[in-house]
Amino acid sequence: MRTTTGWQADPTTHTLRRATLQRRDLRPDDVAVRVDYCGVCHTDLHALHAHKDDTDGALVPGHEFTGTVSEVGSAVTDFAPGDAVAVGNIVDSCGTCPMCRAGQENFCREFPTLTYGASDRQDGTGTLGGYSREYLVREKFAYHLPAGLDPAAAAPLLCAGITVWEPLQALGVGPGSTVAVAGLGGLGHLAVKLAAALGATTFVISRTPDKAEEAHSLGAHGFVVSTDAGQMEAVRDRFDVVIDTISSPHDLTPYLQTVAMDGTLSHLGHLGPITVNTTDLLIGRKKLSSAGSGGRPSTAAMLRFCAENHITADIELLPSSQVNTALARLELGDVRYRFVLDMSDLD
Repeated sequence: MRTTTGWQADPTTHTLRRATLQRRDLRPDDVAVRVDYCGVCHTDLHALHAHKDDTDGALVPGHEFTGTVSEVGSAVTDFAPGDAVAVGNIVDSCGTCPMCRAGQENFCREFPTLTYGASDRQDGTGTLGGYSREYLVREKFAYHLPAGLDPAAAAPLLCAGITVWEPLQALGVGPGSTVAVAGLGGLGHLAVKLAAALGATTFVISRTPDKAEEAHSLGAHGFVVSTDAGQMEAVRDRFDVVIDTISSPHDLTPYLQTVAMDGTLSHLGHLGPITVNTTDLLIGRKKLSSAGSGGRPSTAAMLRFCAENHITADIELLPSSQVNTALARLELGDVRYRFVLDMSDLD
């Protein structure tokens, strides 16, 4: 076994404490990654709150990180020590189901192995996430980090970035498209950057009028205040695609009403139950879709596109020792737009 240091959940306090972690021995197709930067996701917060006691197994969050290859297994051919690397929220899949064969490992029929809180497919041990100084991952689920991408600001691309990239690609967003992004947080700000870079006329829909200047600085061409009935009526049946990144439960009706005929609302932010009036879909032949994470080909393509277009997340970088502060502030929505942890203080 290998040992490293990381931030592990204390189920009695729902906070994280520094701990020594055990990793598996390096397998032939493994890449050992020195984790340099790890993004902080709402999923980490939810996992921490849900972690009840040690019978749940150790919880080490973190599923969007960048780092440097420190060692490779004997069968690894695409990476070498010193390579800059990125890892997202999926670290394995069955590899044989129709979804995996189509390059959509995120929809694996057996469910993909997640970066933390899952069971390793070979030995059944629990996966421990990227809030640590070292991570071992199968070569095929690691990605070369393109030169020119700041490794700290690129870390959230491996979760928030790919989550909005896949529906933008699946829905054919490009020149001639009109896109609205509902919500301007960790997901939403990257959706704006990516949609605009793809050539779409891009709007932001937000309940906060003060975010208009920020939206335009991210590349938005227009801004709509969701609580202003007149502004919402002015964009009725307007958008080919609405990317809904709002994380709290909300009524979809006002947003569906902004979708153009044969357009689509992609519901990404809130993953709980929703209620939809089918009349809101019927009038205009509108469609409701969703997406989550991304497959290996799509993730690699997203990283290349971001490098070519100089797209990274807007982040606040903190030493990993402030992880509990980051999580507390995230719960309050006090971040523009993504926290990233500098893991070097774990040395």
